[in-house]
Parts: sequence; structure tokens; C-alpha cells
Amino acid sequence: MSSTNNLLKAIIEGVQSVKGENLIDMDLSNLDQAACNHFVICHGNSDTQVEAIAHSVEKKVNEMTGEKVIHSDGYRNAEWILLDFVDVMVHVFQKDVRERYDLESLWADAKIKNIN
Repeated sequence: MSSTNNLLKAIIEGVQSVKGENLIDMDLSNLDQAACNHFVICHGNSDTQVEAIAHSVEKKVNEMTGEKVIHSDGYRNAEWILLDFVDVMVHVFQKDVRERYDLESLWADAKIKNIN
């Protein structure tokens, strides 16, 4: 299994263990303008849950792959937390913020895989 697949598996387990909702994997690898190969997007129902999901992803990725997030942003208000693992960027939103930014439409050319 490739390192990207191992990373995706760990991220998905981290999101699911804290009941992140509407989890998707957007494959951006065929898009010229993409900064990474995958966006993993989900949402939680409160700032507490969004923060818990992000922490769970960081912990699970480190346990399963030994990798650490190279950059994170958004923990302060926990409306949209971004975790950058270079090849994969994880976006953990509050539901209304996810709807407002609508990354799925902005990157509509990506292949979208619904996880849950």
C-alpha cells in the first residue's frame, strides 16, 4: 500500500472515531493547479467536535504512519481547521462554514469519493 493510501486510511479512521460527518476524499491528483493530491473534508456539529476530530486525525496519523502534520491552522476558533500532511490536506469544518465555503464546488473537477 502506498504511503498516500496509508495516510488516507489513518485520516479516515481518525475522523470516524470522533464521528465526523459527511466525510469525503477529493482526488486532486489530475488537476494542474492543485497544491496537493487529496483533500479530505468532513464536518462536526460544534467547535468542540471540530477540534476533537482534528486532534483525533493528528493522533491516528502519527500512530499508524509516524507522520506529523507539517502545518495546522484554525484551532483558535475551530470553525475550519486545516491539517496539512503535504500530499493530503484535511479540512474539518463546522457544518454552516463548510456550506459557505463549498470546497466541493470550487474543486468540482476532482474525483469525489464519499466515505460516510
